[in-house]
Amino acid sequence: MLQRDVTVNNVGGLHARPATFFIQKANSYKCSIWVIKDERRVNAKSLLGVLSIGIAQGMTITLVADGEDEAEALEGLETLIKTGLTDLI
Repeated sequence: MLQRDVTVNNVGGLHARPATFFIQKANSYKCSIWVIKDERRVNAKSLLGVLSIGIAQGMTITLVADGEDEAEALEGLETLIKTGLTDLI
């Protein structure tokens, strides 16, 4: 199991459209992936889960992955958050 802290910098945070791209990316990996914000932990492959924790600009979230492609998953999701989501809003 690996985990990584990532700060969401895009203006809209992970609102509906960027969250959709995030969960699509998460679903492309075989491992289990969670997003932790404060004390809440949700399945990163669930749109309702990700939206329910209200990730706004400037918030730091923890990504946790467990499984055969966990390192690849964390790298891909961190890259998406740091670069790709800024183009989606």
